[in-house]
Amino acid sequence: MLGLIRGWQRRHWRERSKAERVELQTLLTWYASTWVFSLSWLALPLVGGLERRPASAVVAGLLLLVSALQCVEANRLTRTVLDHYLGRAELPVRALRPAAVLLGLALALTLALAALGGADAVTIRLVIGAALMPFGLLYGLVVPMLVFLRRSAVLAVVLMAAFAWTDPDPAGIVMVGVLTGFGVVFSLFTSRCGAWTLSVLWEAERAREAEARLAVAEERLRFGRDLHDVMGRNLAVIALKSELAVQLARRGRVEAVEQMIEVQRIAQESQREVRDVVRGYREADLGVELAGAQGVLSAAGIRCEVSGEAGGLEVGVQSVLGWVVREATTNVLRHGDAVRCDIALQADGGCVVLTVENDGASDPAGGGGSGLAGLRERLSAVGGTLEAGRVGADVFRVKAEVPLSVKEVTA
Repeated sequence: MLGLIRGWQRRHWRERSKAERVELQTLLTWYASTWVFSLSWLALPLVGGLERRPASAVVAGLLLLVSALQCVEANRLTRTVLDHYLGRAELPVRALRPAAVLLGLALALTLALAALGGADAVTIRLVIGAALMPFGLLYGLVVPMLVFLRRSAVLAVVLMAAFAWTDPDPAGIVMVGVLTGFGVVFSLFTSRCGAWTLSVLWEAERAREAEARLAVAEERLRFGRDLHDVMGRNLAVIALKSELAVQLARRGRVEAVEQMIEVQRIAQESQREVRDVVRGYREADLGVELAGAQGVLSAAGIRCEVSGEAGGLEVGVQSVLGWVVREATTNVLRHGDAVRCDIALQADGGCVVLTVENDGASDPAGGGGSGLAGLRERLSAVGGTLEAGRVGADVFRVKAEVPLSVKEVTA
């Protein structure tokens, strides 16, 4: 049994994001609430306080059956109603009609039981509150709150008038209204608060994803801007000189050769400048990468702490470790649901060790992502190593080790 529980947790819990976990927990709470109220407010009081007469027993049995059907129907529609509230899907027009019919049938049977004197007044009032709960949890998410309260008030008046026919005691009539109001308010409070919390959580999740996409887009724009600044002028000059060389060649002028030589020189210079831009992009300063990773993670709501200094390291070492920081930060943003991320940089003998550790993360792409594979190739080229994997229940660690002195690698 424990193995089955652990397997379910591994498949259906750890692989979910924080928002998905909260939503699943909320749904399970709603599922259980309908059955708990039906059991504690309807089944147990009804069985204990039932008058042992054939007619009363038949009505009570039908009431228990209808109550169970109410719970089943409520559980069936809970996910659909929640998706409607969160704007994921449209709710069919007649989706709640079976639940409404079951509610009316449960209240009618309760009224019949009270008219037969089949149960005491306290049991009847508890049964009324229990009958309202399954439908109230659904209806509270479908209509606006004021509409729900207004219609609930009308229902309370109708129930007070109906049960006054069976028990004209003023105190009893008031208690029917009180139990009706409690059932209505409790179901509204339970459904609305839980659904509103989920809507806020999903909005924060979407904002976090947008933050990660913006960070990637900003880096692409920076690279594109640098490349444009380098290549724009040179390409314009090459175009002009090539056109001039064509005109000179058509006239048989020897200067055409000189112009083409100049075009060749500018093209070679442009090629060198592009390599410099790409090298600058690929060999970013490790200190800048660490600061950028901390800023992006903090903006995404992940607590990030950086320890260690990058100053004094060779350019080649900083270049390789900068790539590790970039890839690890991307994995934290895209995979799992981290709350914290710790980045540590320290010298260990003749090597530099960079560790990026975060919680709430699953193995990126199942542990075999192309990003980590590319990092291993890049590190192996300079004599370094990379380890990536789980070190606990939900902790993922990327550890890179690079010699203090490496040869510059051009990618």
